[in-house]
Amino acid sequence: MNEYKSVEKYLKKQGKEPSNSTKQEEPFHKYLISFVSRVLFAIIIFLVALIGCKNPTFKSFVNEQVYHTNFQFASLKEWYQKNVGNVIPLDTTLPSSEPVFSEQLFYQSKNLYKDGVQLKVGEHYLVPILESGIVVFMGEKEGYGNTIVIQQVNGVDLWYCNITASDLKLYDYVEKGNLLGESLGEDIYLVFEKEGGFLNYQDYLE
Repeated sequence: MNEYKSVEKYLKKQGKEPSNSTKQEEPFHKYLISFVSRVLFAIIIFLVALIGCKNPTFKSFVNEQVYHTNFQFASLKEWYQKNVGNVIPLDTTLPSSEPVFSEQLFYQSKNLYKDGVQLKVGEHYLVPILESGIVVFMGEKEGYGNTIVIQQVNGVDLWYCNITASDLKLYDYVEKGNLLGESLGEDIYLVFEKEGGFLNYQDYLE
């Protein structure tokens, strides 16, 4: 059971101290080549889209995907980062100062609750992210309290309820295993949703 009050206490309990990690710097010309290649790739995609917009079949396809279906931006972002990376590779030049947090979800008990599941986790529980994705909602949901919804790369929208997360912003991309936030009480609620329908939590929660 994870009962750490903060990331710093979690690290101390694990025998690790928070520290800054500086990545090894590479020659500038490698960054320049990487940057130019990514810009050219983006231009090619833009030109293909521009040409395709004149095609009625292509326009109909785009309209259907954007306006009538739940387009998976999280999956697209994961594919883009895996195959192309960031357009401006600042993450390879700037050191990270964030403490490491990598946990699994632990709970004392679980019970059906509305469209999802109620998990007994204890006060001030640090909630890990179950799957990478994009934050698509932050706010109150009736019967669930403060809620964060992540559109996961596997196509499932996961509601994390009765949780506070001061460092997150709407449309942030979050990584599996990282810290999402802190429980507001002894219980948190999870709801698994896909294309407007609620899923059986037992298929996704151990």
